[in-house]
Amino acid sequence: MTGVGAGPVLKVFAALVYAFLLSPVLIVIVISFSADSFIVFPPTGLSLQWYGRLFGHPALMAGLQFSLVIAVIVSVLSLALGVPAAYALAKGNFRGREALANLFLAPILLPTLVLGLALLLFFQPLRLTATIPGLVLGHLCVTLPFVVRMMTTAFATLPDEVEAAAATLGAPPWRVAQRVTLPLAMPGLLAAAALSFLLSFDETVISLFLSGPRASTLPVEMVRYVEGRTDPMIAALSVLLIAGTLVIVIAVEKLVGVTRAIGR
Repeated sequence: MTGVGAGPVLKVFAALVYAFLLSPVLIVIVISFSADSFIVFPPTGLSLQWYGRLFGHPALMAGLQFSLVIAVIVSVLSLALGVPAAYALAKGNFRGREALANLFLAPILLPTLVLGLALLLFFQPLRLTATIPGLVLGHLCVTLPFVVRMMTTAFATLPDEVEAAAATLGAPPWRVAQRVTLPLAMPGLLAAAALSFLLSFDETVISLFLSGPRASTLPVEMVRYVEGRTDPMIAALSVLLIAGTLVIVIAVEKLVGVTRAIGR
């Protein structure tokens, strides 16, 4: 009898947990359509005015464009640097391999507050703060470990026999990688690119340390906005960001599947 009743109980418990986790998002969505001039829940009326004002706000729109540029550059560099490193860690058998793998994953273990302060102290004498190269390098410290981890798993699941067969047929290593390895690892590549893009676009703490008047990302502009205002415009922007993130995640799931992308 206990086993029969466990199913409905677990379903109700899971539903309550999901409701608890999603309730802040639902509240933000409702507030984004508020007709009030300040944040209040529930709103006294509904309106689309804050979405219209959002697209006319110069600082937030400039931050959005800047964050998109940074995120694209970081995604490309994360793959360019992380994919060869991951392949070496997954397929190579050399001395110090485990130490090198731990070195790549070390930034994940550091609090972003500590990492951001360290980057600020390191970049300040080099005059890389408030610059695109400085922000890209800072975001790479966050995205690169995830790309290496995901691609190492993706490469480790590839059958060695397929690459060996291509090599025995006379294909040089670069052609084996181009025609065999990378196509088989494409699900992981797409997932790693999407993840690095989202991580860079959403990075706040490191951006707060490295941004300035000349180079300010969208999360930094959002923090500055809420410091002096309490209107629902930031809720409208949050809803658009949530929708954009869902589109990317659903696209990756439909194209390659998350389980297949990160390896079984």
